[in-house]
Amino acid sequence: MANHHPAPELLAAFSAGSLQLSHALCISTHLEHCDECRSNLMRLNSMGANLMEELKPAKASENLKSSVLSMLDDEVTEATPVNNRDSRVPRALQQFIPDDYDSLQWHRVSPSIQAARLCTDSNGSKVEMLRIKPGGQVPSHTHTGDEYTMLLEGSFSDESGVYKEGDFVVRDGRHKHKPMVTEDRECICLTVTDAPIEFTGFFTRWLNPILRRDHFAH
Repeated sequence: MANHHPAPELLAAFSAGSLQLSHALCISTHLEHCDECRSNLMRLNSMGANLMEELKPAKASENLKSSVLSMLDDEVTEATPVNNRDSRVPRALQQFIPDDYDSLQWHRVSPSIQAARLCTDSNGSKVEMLRIKPGGQVPSHTHTGDEYTMLLEGSFSDESGVYKEGDFVVRDGRHKHKPMVTEDRECICLTVTDAPIEFTGFFTRWLNPILRRDHFAH
């Protein structure tokens, strides 16, 4: 059961369809793990539907009517379902991970951390998977933009608390932290970063230019 959730305003923006696709992808993944947020989303959707019903309908032009009727006459083709052999992969991610986590093109970031980029959003946000060994840690860093993290497996802690499977965590420039994975199992996360992280430690700051180049590379 998730203990950390998207803020109400994020969930409302998701319901309204006004989020960037990368942010919506992260929230969609959380919704698969969280009954509470699914219930809240249903309430928001219902409120939105009621508001729409109260709006006065605008008169449609004949051209618009003809266009809509033409689309309805077109043959509807069903989407081909993804045959995912690993049930651990959330449905929202199966378009990027059609097989299993091991099939991704992981690259080593440090002795304990691997990363695999899934896609880059139109606004430059990077969507990637992180895989961290038991007991591994991410060096102390801050953020130059928003970072969304959805915890898929395992758990980690930082200066603000402990996070477990299903938790949704948001960090930005106000936060400086040093996440550490628990010793019992590896940690797999989905992350969305609008801008590169920035290491703050004396021995890791030299990596920041590399991180900036990597973030904006497609």
